[in-house]
Amino acid sequence: MTDQIATNAQITGRVQGVSFRAWTQAQAQARGLMGWVQNEPDGTVTAWIEGPPAVVRDMLKKLDDGPSVARVDRVVSTEVAPQGFETFKIRR
Repeated sequence: MTDQIATNAQITGRVQGVSFRAWTQAQAQARGLMGWVQNEPDGTVTAWIEGPPAVVRDMLKKLDDGPSVARVDRVVSTEVAPQGFETFKIRR
């Protein structure tokens, strides 16, 4: 598991009320990634993504697009220490 990285991404734009969290979960699960996604009180979405470096980078590129009904203005990601999540969940 030493080949795993993690990133904490904040996504801004029209990303709440457009199934962004469910779409993110489906995209992450399809790639075998672990972590979580949640809405924030300020209207952004935060995603914690863990997995192999190339797969995490691919997921970050997907977040730039988002689901068709969303409008992603910006994705800011910060590399963090993996926590060893075993699933990818939707939080709040």
